[in-house]
This record gives sequence, structure tokens and C-alpha cells, in this order.
Amino acid sequence: MARSENGPPHSGGDALRVDRLHVAYGRSVQALRGVTVTVPASGIVTVLGANGAGKSTLLRAISGTLFLHHGAIEGGTVSYGGRTLNGRDSAAAVRAGIVQVPEGRRVFARLSVAENLQAGLLGTGGRRSARAREARDRVLELFPVLAEREHQRAGLLSGGEQQMLAIGRALMAGPRLLLLDEPSLGLAPRMVGRIAGVVREIARQGTAVLLVEQNAAVALDLADTAYVLDVGEVRLTGPAGDLARTDEVRRLYLGEHDAQAVDGAAREPAAATAGTAPARAAAPLRRWRG
Repeated sequence: MARSENGPPHSGGDALRVDRLHVAYGRSVQALRGVTVTVPASGIVTVLGANGAGKSTLLRAISGTLFLHHGAIEGGTVSYGGRTLNGRDSAAAVRAGIVQVPEGRRVFARLSVAENLQAGLLGTGGRRSARAREARDRVLELFPVLAEREHQRAGLLSGGEQQMLAIGRALMAGPRLLLLDEPSLGLAPRMVGRIAGVVREIARQGTAVLLVEQNAAVALDLADTAYVLDVGEVRLTGPAGDLARTDEVRRLYLGEHDAQAVDGAAREPAAATAGTAPARAAAPLRRWRG
């Protein structure tokens, strides 16, 4: 077991595998149909798609929260590190090393920043451990504004600061895989850039990230690999940089119609975030065949 710089311990064998997953809500809504996604032990994978494509459903199936939304896995498997997670709840996912930051932040508005961070340790059994102190130090290093506002009620933070707190709370559990559901939603462009820079740093420290995002320009700039969901099915998958150059993604998700405009859009999020995009491994872009 190795520890990345400033990050949680991880094993090179840790990988998330979603294989031919079918998910339904009730008897009439088929949300996912045969979805296959792989997230390696390190790096950033993004899932793109319009509203209703099944992105949040995918995260719920991985994190064990489907039942809270009256959904169920009807076929296929979700496994992490070789261990099947089908039928297990969110506590089991956290124990396995998977933590989700839900859409809409959902901080405890009446609790202080410090109390919200402490809540991230629930279920880990490490509220007073040295590892908990290390996790807190890591969070405050990533988000210095949280240290400044440690005793302030979370409900008084700005939207961007609440998003930082939500991510920080998730990191308190020391996840090896972080699930982010629309972290840029409703944020000003400058704050989106700051959040993106932190997501890149989290991955650099050794925590794998599965990012669901409607801001395709930012997501493709951050990620190594991308999947495009369309009405519950994987439509495209491949290296994020290659996907960003396809006519289909440029037109449907980047709102661009010529190569020159797309190149400009790709440079803008890169300039707004710290560091440069990670090198993409050469691999073919392909349409999903199931």
C-alpha cells in the first residue's frame, strides 16, 4: 500500500468497473441500459450528457444511494477493487473507499464549517485519529478559505465556498475514489476555475475522480478519459482530448461549429485553472457497441 504526496493511501489494483449496468425507477422508467464505464486507480474520468441522460443515476448506482430515489439495479454489476457493490448501501461504498459529493452541495447550513467537516468522518470510525487530523489538514490546505471561516455557519458561505465545503467534507473520509456530481453548477466562471484547479490537485495527490458535469469544456480539459451518455446509453468514449475535437461533441456539448472556435474554448478553461492538462494517452475514440 502506497501513499501519494499529501494524499490517501491507495493500491494500484483499485479500479471501478461498471459492467453492462441496467437501472430502472419503478416499473416504467429505464434510466440506464447496458452502461459500461471503467475508472482506473488514478486520474480523472468524466461523464457528459444532457439532462436526463442518466449521469446522476450512474453515480447513485456506484455510491449505493439508488434506493433513496426509488431506483434499482436490474442487471449488470458495479465493482471496486474486485469487490462487487451491487445491493450494498452507501456505508459499504464509503468503507470500500468511494465517497460522493452530490449535486447541489447539500451542506448542513446551521452547522459551522468545522462541524460540517467533522460530519465527513461519520461512519469511518476515525473521528479522533491521527488520520482524521491529516485529512483535515489536507482539506484546509486545498481550501484555505475554510480555515478562515471555520467557526462560521455553512449557510452564510457563498455558493462557491459551499461547494468547497462539500468537497472538503467528502475528503475527510479519505476516499480513494471521489464522485463529483455537477460541481460547477450555478457558480461564477472564476469560481468554476478555482474548483477545477482543486479537482486537478486532488487527482494529482492520488485520489481518483469520476466527474459528472454539464460544463463540457471544463470537464474535457480536466479529464483523461470521457464517456458521453445519451438517453441511458454510452454513445461515445475515448481520451478526453480526442473527444473534444470530434464534430459531434463540439456541436452538441461545446456549442462550437468550427475548429478555430473550439480551440479557443479549449484554451479558456485551461487558462482559468492552475497547471496544465495532464498528458492524454494515445487511444482511439470509439462509438460504444455494448
